[in-house]
Amino acid sequence: QVQVVESGGGLVQAGGSLRLSCTASGSTFSISAMGWHRQAPGKQRELVATITRGGSTNYADSLKGRFTISRDNAKNTVYLQMNSLKPEDTAAYYCNAADTYNQRSYWGQGTQVTVSS
Repeated sequence: QVQVVESGGGLVQAGGSLRLSCTASGSTFSISAMGWHRQAPGKQRELVATITRGGSTNYADSLKGRFTISRDNAKNTVYLQMNSLKPEDTAAYYCNAADTYNQRSYWGQGTQVTVSS
């Protein structure tokens, strides 16, 4: 089993920055990729960014240039640096750890990001 825990959310003014962290623990040896998704009230959950164990990244087109995902494999931790935040970035941000070998996906409980105008 894998446990995923996010941290770093909060309230920030528009134009500000936040860094989210996500740590996976447990049977992490088969985790191949980790990433972030977000869900705003009344909207579907959407991809923010993913990163593989080898460091390949994928971003939602609308967030390229403002958000950066990175990973510390030794710590089983992934980070999401969010800059130039906008009120429309307000959402619950969820971390995901993908075990492609066992075809399992693990989610954290989410961390709230609120951007005030």
